Amino acid sequence: MQVILVSANKLTRYIEPCQLTEDFGGTLTYDHMDWLNKRLVFEKFTKESTSLLDELALINNGSDKGTQQEKERSIDLNFLPSVDPETVLQTGHELLSELQQRRFNGSDGGVSWSPMDDELLAQPQVMKLLDSLREQYTRYQEVCRQRSKRTQLEEIQQKVMQVVNWLEGPGSEQLRTQWGIGDSIRASQALQQKHEEIESQHSEWFAVYVELNQQIAALLNAGDEEDLVELKALQQQLSDVCYRQASQLEFRQNLLQAALEFHSVAQDLSQQLDGLLGMLCVDVAPADGASIQQTLKLLEDKLKSVDLGLQGLREKGQSLLDQISNQASWAYGKDVTIENKENVDHIQGVMEDMQLRKQRCEDMVDVRRLKMLQMVQLFKCEEDAAQAVEWLSELLDALLKTHIRLGDDAQETKVLLEKHRKFVDVAQSTYDYGRQLLQATVVLCQSLRCTSRSSGDTLPRLNRVWKQFTITSEERVYRLETAVAFHSSAEKILQECPEQPEAFNEMEQFDEIEAVGKSLLDRLTVPVVYPDGSEQYFGSPSDMASAAEHIREKLKLVSLKKQQLRQPEATTPES
Repeated sequence: MQVILVSANKLTRYIEPCQLTEDFGGTLTYDHMDWLNKRLVFEKFTKESTSLLDELALINNGSDKGTQQEKERSIDLNFLPSVDPETVLQTGHELLSELQQRRFNGSDGGVSWSPMDDELLAQPQVMKLLDSLREQYTRYQEVCRQRSKRTQLEEIQQKVMQVVNWLEGPGSEQLRTQWGIGDSIRASQALQQKHEEIESQHSEWFAVYVELNQQIAALLNAGDEEDLVELKALQQQLSDVCYRQASQLEFRQNLLQAALEFHSVAQDLSQQLDGLLGMLCVDVAPADGASIQQTLKLLEDKLKSVDLGLQGLREKGQSLLDQISNQASWAYGKDVTIENKENVDHIQGVMEDMQLRKQRCEDMVDVRRLKMLQMVQLFKCEEDAAQAVEWLSELLDALLKTHIRLGDDAQETKVLLEKHRKFVDVAQSTYDYGRQLLQATVVLCQSLRCTSRSSGDTLPRLNRVWKQFTITSEERVYRLETAVAFHSSAEKILQECPEQPEAFNEMEQFDEIEAVGKSLLDRLTVPVVYPDGSEQYFGSPSDMASAAEHIREKLKLVSLKKQQLRQPEATTPES
């Protein structure tokens, strides 16, 4: 090589202008700083990628060749390269993209240029490094994935054993100590609250079970054949323990709920029996039959409600006994005979006690029902006795107001007299009926141990009205009998022939008939006087005048007949 010294403006004699930069009068586009930066990037990438390849190769080869103990070391010690593979790969891709372009992004004007020879040689080197990095990084990712899966499997196994150990240990011990059902609502509620606390603690572990089950399911879907057996065994063990514990919690909860319902029904029934007993212990004095019927209906309703309550208690008790008999199925080998016997004895004792209390109430209800029925009879007798007094008063009123006529002849008067006797028989039976009713009230009051109610105004009223009726009837009978005698005698005389005066030699008969008639007329004007001094007339004055008119007419006929017999020669006047 020969060195030639020339000025800058003469370089074109030896070098083509396209190979000279603008500083030397040429047209070659070249940015030395840009080339230097690219060169620095290339050298840095080459250094980092070569170092990373060595580390990844060491890690990958160590994972393939190492022992099982080496594979199980912490990921922080063996699986963290000095540089981030993603960053190095990203840098390599950017560098390769720059080298493959025909221009630099930072050149003025963006004029295309032909890369230098070293740049053309750097492209395959970068590509080779990138291929090696991708291959090693892929293997590295698989190694990390396997180690992560193994670590996850170990963590799951550890958590599974924690759940299993707690459920089979403290959890089972908590349930093992809870066997009672309580002897009242409050005691059962306290046991339920304690059970809810136990359930709350179990719920935390059940939540862990759900999470672990999901993780195991995910590993089963993406796991290797060698892990499937172990994962399925863990899943089965965890599920068995959790389901068994959950079923025991549910059984205990159902048992306590059944016990609470049993004690609730027992308490309601006890309150009903107390109310019924209190009602039966209070002596009642109903005012009338309607009140008694209402009381009887109330007693029957309460007794029916007690029957339904006792039936419900038996059903709840039998259901609870059935559940207790099944309690030994998860007793963990513990002898629960004593605890179950106490519970069974308590349940049976409550049902027997309620049955006895109900039987006592039924007996008292029967006694109260009998007493109430007797009181109904008492009220009925008093009511009917009062009605008998009313009927007798109505008969007396009818006797005074409607039994007025004395008949126009003997035959009609006899008919009226017969009707009156029947009328008196009705009044007599009414009076006897009222007396019998009042006597029955005395007997009922003695049976009920109460003060005789017949000593009130019913008996005096009955006797007073009957006395008035008797006096009035006697007066009516006297008038009718007098009328019968008058009509019979008058009709006999009036029917005798005037040609036989010898039959009436004694004029005293006429005088007697006239005396009877006048006496009857006088009697019609006299009122009926009662023992209390009160007076009553038969009918109205017009009615009495009408009845007296028939007597007067017949007296006139008798007087005329008398005169005819005294003076046979006289003519008979018109009636």
